[in-house]
Amino acid sequence: MSRSDAPPDPAGGAGTPAAAKAPYAKAPYAATSYAKASYARLASAKLAAGAVRVFLVAAALFWLLPTLGLLLSSFLSPTDLNKGGWWQVLTAPSRLTAGNYERLLANDTITGSLLNTFAIAVPATLLVLLLGSFAGYAFAWLEFPGRDWLFLVVVGLLVVPVQVALIPVSELFGTIGLFETTAGVVLFHTAFGLPFAVFLLRNFFAQIPRELLEAARLDGAGELRLFTRVVLPLGGPAIASLGIFQFLWVWNDMLVALVFADSASPPITVALQQQVRQFGNNIDVLAPGAFLSMVIPLVVFFAFQRQFVSGVMAGAIK
Repeated sequence: MSRSDAPPDPAGGAGTPAAAKAPYAKAPYAATSYAKASYARLASAKLAAGAVRVFLVAAALFWLLPTLGLLLSSFLSPTDLNKGGWWQVLTAPSRLTAGNYERLLANDTITGSLLNTFAIAVPATLLVLLLGSFAGYAFAWLEFPGRDWLFLVVVGLLVVPVQVALIPVSELFGTIGLFETTAGVVLFHTAFGLPFAVFLLRNFFAQIPRELLEAARLDGAGELRLFTRVVLPLGGPAIASLGIFQFLWVWNDMLVALVFADSASPPITVALQQQVRQFGNNIDVLAPGAFLSMVIPLVVFFAFQRQFVSGVMAGAIK
């Protein structure tokens, strides 16, 4: 029997060879449909990602707009500021001047306040890091009576607001002779920074494998050597993050400095407040002063940015 004489299919179709060709005939159409669907999904995903990026960029620009306006205002003279807002720079960039910064830096009170702020922020940060590291290690790996209850007390101190302690601490500092002194401001910031430091470092140190510490003890390492040679190097990211937080908190503080600092040697925040005139918008003073006080914290943050990110991500990724 020849191929053309093949009997028809019992189900009413054509011969078997012709019927066998039908699925293969549909294959190119199915592949084309699948490719079109894949291209459509890919285009839709790219469009959605592009829309998200545009939204994030717009949100970031909207968020930075007040800061940009304050920055441009810091380069405008008081006369130009009284004529209009910072947007006048867009049409008349020649009005930009560094006169406001020159007057601030020529002020001995402002330059001296920067040194006073360093004298407060650096010791307050170092003391919190040192005492918080020791206490965090003790709560994480040392066994002593009442450890858990004492740690709960430390955690409870996190919710105590600074304003509650201003009056009693002022009376205490006045009695012992620390009121209106740099040491008093440092001690106050240290006391209120320690609860968070202990809480953060204890939780970080507790993630260190016990086997690692036991191996160091078997090699003859004491607790102090174990803390300095094993725990501190592993806790570097968390300690760096804590240091950045504490330094920024102390540097930008005004309330505690306004209450406890010596009025003759104030930090930068109080010094700027003292330069404000009673009448007028004071933008020519506040705008350059704000950016002048922002320089050092920004340098510290970007210098330790990698450690900060590592400390924030610690514990999230095993």
